[in-house]
Formats: sequence, C-alpha cells, structure tokens
Amino acid sequence: MSYIYRPDVLRDLEKHGVKPLPHTPPELVREYVRELYKYEIRRLRERLLAGEFPKAEYAGRVDALRREYPELALHASQYVLGGSPTAP
Repeated sequence: MSYIYRPDVLRDLEKHGVKPLPHTPPELVREYVRELYKYEIRRLRERLLAGEFPKAEYAGRVDALRREYPELALHASQYVLGGSPTAP
C-alpha cells in the first residue's frame, strides 16, 4: 500500500524529525509522534520535580509543548490525502 501524506502534516512531522515514507502507515506515524510527546511531557515533569522552574510555570509549559504537536489533534486517517491508502 502507498500513502500520500498531506503537505501540512509532513511539515509538522518534520519538526520532530519524522519523515514517513509512502509505505509507512499513518497509524504507525501517529503512534510514534504520540510516544515522542509522552516522552517530552515526562521530561518536563521531571524538570519540575528537580526544581528547574516554579510550579506556577508548569501549566503554561505543558500548553506550549502541546502546541508543538498539532498533528496529534488529527486522527491518523487525516494524515493522508483522501483518508485511505492507494494501491501501488
């Protein structure tokens, strides 16, 4: 199967170093990006607990981090044009 990823989604993914190939399922891509986001959230919490910044800043930092991952607001089928794979 071959997927045609939306150009805007590809731009967002590239910010995280993710460059899916035409045969990469969008579900796999979204799951990978979701794991990156979860890792970043855990790191942010660890930094808070280590005292790197005040607790009052935590919510704002979480919000800023969430905004760095706009592709997670989409369902995996919305990553590709037409929402379904094409035959090779």
